[in-house]
Amino acid sequence: MIIVTTDFVPGKEVKELKGFVRGNTIQSKHIGKDILAGLKTIVGGEIGEYTQMMDEARQKAIGRMVEDAKEKGANAIIAMRLESSTVMQNASEIIAYGTAVYVE
Repeated sequence: MIIVTTDFVPGKEVKELKGFVRGNTIQSKHIGKDILAGLKTIVGGEIGEYTQMMDEARQKAIGRMVEDAKEKGANAIIAMRLESSTVMQNASEIIAYGTAVYVE
C-alpha cells in the first residue's frame, strides 16, 4: 500500500477514487508508565515510555486505515493525515485518515 500526504502519488496516475478511509485507536496511560513519567518531569527530558506508547498507537491506526483501503480495492492512500484528541482523562484517540485510490 502506497501512503502519501500529498494529493497525488509521484510517477503514478490515479485511475479510480475509492473514497474516504480511516483507522483509529484509543490509548490509555499505564500506571507503571505514569510513575516513570512523573519522575521524568522532575528531572526533565523526553518521556520515552509515552513516546513509544503513542508511536504504537499511530501504527495501529495506520494499519486499520490500510485495511479499510484494501477492503475498498485501493492500492494507495493519498492526503493521509494523523490527528489526536483527548477522549477522557488519561486516554487519547489517534485517528489516521485519507483518500483511498487505485493508481497505475
